[in-house]
Amino acid sequence: MAGPAFRAAAVRVRVPATSANLGPGFDALGLSLGLYDDVVVRVADSGLHVDIAGEGAQTLPRDENHLLVRSLRTAFDLLGGQPRGLEVVCANRIPHGRGLGSSSAAICAGIVAARAVTIGGDARLDDTALLELATEIEGHPDNVAACLLGGFTLAWTDGGAARAVRMEVAESVVPVVFVPEAAVLTETARGLLPRSVPHVDASFNAGRSALLVEALTRRPELLLAATEDRLHQEYRAPAMPRSVELVGRLRADGVPAVISGAGPTVLALTEDSAVDKVVQLAGEGWAAHRLGLDGTGASVLPLGSQ
Repeated sequence: MAGPAFRAAAVRVRVPATSANLGPGFDALGLSLGLYDDVVVRVADSGLHVDIAGEGAQTLPRDENHLLVRSLRTAFDLLGGQPRGLEVVCANRIPHGRGLGSSSAAICAGIVAARAVTIGGDARLDDTALLELATEIEGHPDNVAACLLGGFTLAWTDGGAARAVRMEVAESVVPVVFVPEAAVLTETARGLLPRSVPHVDASFNAGRSALLVEALTRRPELLLAATEDRLHQEYRAPAMPRSVELVGRLRADGVPAVISGAGPTVLALTEDSAVDKVVQLAGEGWAAHRLGLDGTGASVLPLGSQ
């Protein structure tokens, strides 16, 4: 059986940052944010060349060990075969190790680029298969679902297969992220979680997760109650005490705030008129960014577009 044919022209993929959990929705809920990595991939005659600018330029590998390259390779296997060579250029803006989905962005960029550069790739690897592949590589679907689909997503696995639904966020919601200087490894944060939790806490989070869907899509005035969590944030406090303290301080002032993903970034869900106040409440020691809500998810763009 003949292998796939590849496009001669390079393809450009843009992928958004994401925030998972959003308080109570552990490993299920995700939000796509207006902060992006761009990747350009071209099939070459031979070899592998990786160029990285921005986040991770000094630390990421430039060989087959790069997560994006590994994701490209995995997708090409499913698409029927590997190209002779690859040229990969990464412009990274999503902070690494901060709970903003940088690994999911790399995974999604790789598999979307592989599909785009393969002639007939959409037929060989449809959107459902794309989500399943991204989840298989990442290990859980919350971030990759939001990265691929955009918007506000609810993801789950059914018989081992990843599934997700996408929802629109209420227009008045404005995300503000507070990024600390130091990173926390996801493995470290997950290692602090207990193997079991009290039934009352599980029940509490189930109710708050359901409320969060209503609050984030239609009734933002309920976000403070809807973002309460008892399953993971306090358990992770030893790895990110300043982040957990900031969450508590913002919430005490009526600001819906949570640990973004596995942390240590803090995400506040506020409104336009309150952004300056929220930033002032956080104080010094944080890189504060007001972000837009991304409604597109991973996308293939013209090479010359902004």
